[in-house]
Amino acid sequence: MIRQKLRYPLRYPWLDLDVDDRSAPIIAVRVDADGTKGEVPEHSHRKGQLVASLGGGVTCRVPSGLWMVPPHCAVWIPSGMPHSNRATANARLFFVYIEADLVDLPDRCCTISISPLLRELIVELSDGAQHDEARRERLIGVLLGELPRMPVQQLHLPLSREPRVKRIAAALADNPADRRTLAQWADHVALSESSLARLVVRETGLTFGRWRQQLHLIVAIRELASGASVQQVSADLGYESVTAFITMFRKALGKPPARYLASMAQEK
Repeated sequence: MIRQKLRYPLRYPWLDLDVDDRSAPIIAVRVDADGTKGEVPEHSHRKGQLVASLGGGVTCRVPSGLWMVPPHCAVWIPSGMPHSNRATANARLFFVYIEADLVDLPDRCCTISISPLLRELIVELSDGAQHDEARRERLIGVLLGELPRMPVQQLHLPLSREPRVKRIAAALADNPADRRTLAQWADHVALSESSLARLVVRETGLTFGRWRQQLHLIVAIRELASGASVQQVSADLGYESVTAFITMFRKALGKPPARYLASMAQEK
């Protein structure tokens, strides 16, 4: 992929910054979604990127999957990986670009929790004008030491380039309330039910039901983080009752929606 300058439909203190042309090993920038659902088109860069959300939410798409960044979490995007980001209207974001050999993080995407200490480090580093070089280096040292210690969250939807699975994923993303059964989807893509079941497991590592539920969780967290009510999200996802939606959410993530989002904001 051709490396692009970062010209984002979000409000930045810099609009044409090419992070790979900057000699600094770490660049931290605050991003304001400015009341709109901003979407950053697909791009890549040499530095790895940490997309941290201190309010609202972000979804990050890479070739192999869709990653959710709820409040007080971040997604790590390795060096050179094509990706796009979509922020909720109320998102309070920080992008941290890090030279890949400086930090002990995976060579794959992952969503991680952000501790209060790490949140404050990111905020401080984004305001670089306030620091002399010695202080900045100390903050960077603590940040690089803390990042690998953060717990990983399972907020990932595996995606596939297989045409039939990709077609189903696109349809469900456009209409998460679509409740067609596996047999109906199989007929839609001209496969037997058993063949489609095996194909989804092979391509995503999940059964069809679990795969669709994971999509629902990602959409639900994104919309709840943007301020939507549990009732609204439940209806938008096609659940017969709010109780059924809350039960699904609690079984998958261990807490009902309100408590789950509140726990993301609590100090650990």
